[in-house]
Amino acid sequence: MTASQIGLHPIESASKDELVALQLSRLATTLHHVYNNSPVYKRKFDDAGVHPDDLKTLSDISKFPFTTKDDLRDNYPFGMFSMPMDDVVRVHASSGTTGKPTVVGYSQNDINVWADVVARSIYAAGGRPKDIVHISYGYGLFTGGMGAHYGAERLGCTVIPMSGGQTAKQVQLIQDFNPDIIMVTPSYMLNIADEFKRQNVDLSKLNLRTGIFGAEPWTEAMRNEMETSLGIDAIDIYGLSEVMGPGVAQECIETKDGLTIWEDHFYPEIINPVTGEVLEDGEEGELVFTSLTKEAMPVIRYRTRDLTRLLPSSARTMRRMDRITGRSDDMMIIRGVNVFPSQIEELICQTEGLAPHYQIELTKRGNLDSVTVYVESVKPISHDAQQALEKTLLGKIKTYVGISCAAVITPPCSIDRSEGKAKRVLDNRDRQG
Repeated sequence: MTASQIGLHPIESASKDELVALQLSRLATTLHHVYNNSPVYKRKFDDAGVHPDDLKTLSDISKFPFTTKDDLRDNYPFGMFSMPMDDVVRVHASSGTTGKPTVVGYSQNDINVWADVVARSIYAAGGRPKDIVHISYGYGLFTGGMGAHYGAERLGCTVIPMSGGQTAKQVQLIQDFNPDIIMVTPSYMLNIADEFKRQNVDLSKLNLRTGIFGAEPWTEAMRNEMETSLGIDAIDIYGLSEVMGPGVAQECIETKDGLTIWEDHFYPEIINPVTGEVLEDGEEGELVFTSLTKEAMPVIRYRTRDLTRLLPSSARTMRRMDRITGRSDDMMIIRGVNVFPSQIEELICQTEGLAPHYQIELTKRGNLDSVTVYVESVKPISHDAQQALEKTLLGKIKTYVGISCAAVITPPCSIDRSEGKAKRVLDNRDRQG
């Protein structure tokens, strides 16, 4: 993407037929590429009794087997690659906090495509070449920092590669360099917002107008909280390292009605997370992606574990995905009730006097699961006011989530802050033996 090409890519406003034709051509190429160059996929296809030539329409992708995080871990580190290491120019990996990290590789063309889709995403969020972009996503093996960085540069922006941490310094540099856009996890943006308050920053004097937030689920209530308190547009971006990194889907600033999936590069499906059955657009289930242009490590029907639904197009030709409600592997089953942290977050953000900093602790009382929600008050409060807030929150959780739990309102700044993705759930059930 050159300076003369800045703006909407033609495919963003193409006809549906043009998009489908491009998707089918790219999907056929990708299936042949992995079958011929990846022993893992050749074995998976052969075991499932399918061949790339079996693809006649886009719906035929359902004939092909899923890819899971276990496939990446079982073939650690480079067994999922579909080209020689000589042609791989970069490697990223997950944190590996729940097992072996998942490793992904990129060809030079993959890096170029990644920069293009992130540039497209920043443009959709209202970013323009003249803008200064402050990046507080972590750099390194995590895809967030470098993905945002290369995309902002591709768009023609000036990049401040701050990375995460050093919150006081983040705020000082935001004042000194006066960026127009910040790209960061929503939970760490809350930390920056707290530091704004601590330093008595006059937000009206800043150019900051847009926050592009991703890498973790967040709620509409959280958007309202940040837009009201910071005076910015809070825009959602979606991505995951196994598929590419940030820039798989992006909310458009003119609509803020869900994330437009860049379907010319990433083909989405929604499946029943239990049966694997493909669901119709509009039905909620697990999001599945097939990469259409990735060379070094394409993924076929990758199960993201993210729960959402596909929506019709609006600001662009491509379909949208609804805000992620949670992850199937983050779901808490409490006395037979399915509970997501985002449900409790929504209620916290709607309760006057509570700050959007919280943690959920799971323990055992006898044979039963017990839930305690720890959440900060906005300001120091009396014991009576604390009890009243706890009663209010418990009532809302019982009514809208359907579980009984305990609530502890803690003083401001008492809950550990994250410098990246927030850890919302502390599951201590196994530790109690």
